[in-house]
Amino acid sequence: MTTMDPTATRTRARTRATGTGRTGTAKTEPRNVGYTGLGIVFLAVMLFPVYWMVNASLQPSGNTLTAGFFPWNPSFDGYARAIAEQGPNLLTSLAVSLGTVVFSLAVAAPAAYALAQFRYKWVNLALLAILVSQMIPGIVIANALYTAYNDLGLLNSIPGLILADSTHAIPFVILIMRAFMTGIPTSIVEAARVDGAGLVRSFVSIVLPISRNSLITAGLFAFLFSWSDFLFALTLTTTDEVRPVTLGIYQYLGTQVSNWSAVMATAVLSSLPAIALLILAQKYIAAGATGGAVK
Repeated sequence: MTTMDPTATRTRARTRATGTGRTGTAKTEPRNVGYTGLGIVFLAVMLFPVYWMVNASLQPSGNTLTAGFFPWNPSFDGYARAIAEQGPNLLTSLAVSLGTVVFSLAVAAPAAYALAQFRYKWVNLALLAILVSQMIPGIVIANALYTAYNDLGLLNSIPGLILADSTHAIPFVILIMRAFMTGIPTSIVEAARVDGAGLVRSFVSIVLPISRNSLITAGLFAFLFSWSDFLFALTLTTTDEVRPVTLGIYQYLGTQVSNWSAVMATAVLSSLPAIALLILAQKYIAAGATGGAVK
């Protein structure tokens, strides 16, 4: 009588039970390939406008209607003109965006920590008010700020644009950081207080380093909000001295409709800071965005 190997018998039984044999693998591989191909198609469709923007910026003729699908003879004249004519606007947008990040974090971080640690009934009302503030149309805020800025002398100024963009960024930053700070153990802060640290030092030395991921995530979104702003720039600037790049591109269309390579080159240059920040901070974004949900 033939003796069967117990190990081989258990292996075959496990294979039949879990369906991990050759037949199961053969069935799942085509399905995975199909999903991958479908994902590639969707990605190509979504990224095609970006590719066409880069392609049009390199066309020597400057006409997007007669441009081919690939710039066989690329020309950088559009980039040279964009840097020469829109360079100051790019620097203005950079200064406004960085200022918005600093001001928004300086205001929102202490507010988020207070809303995360206090256990009072009015905290829910405060969060509701923050959510409602996000629903106010931007044109309403812009018109109100125009009247106030006209009296205060903040029109056509970088500080005025920083304050305006911060009204949109601060509520969102508070919500992002509060979701993370609710998971910070109070015992850590209490231990620092026992060692002699005050409220401000405990917050700066303990809470902020722990909240690094949420700080980077919130700061990145504040930067993107300010960098892509068009409504405040259109309403609160009336001269050429202070003009963000979004408004520069808008006004560029009226003078460069015959040379789209310069317009598209400006759009490419204005996209580079956001792309670079997203690539550098993607791991912090994933950790900061999900930190409040898993703690």
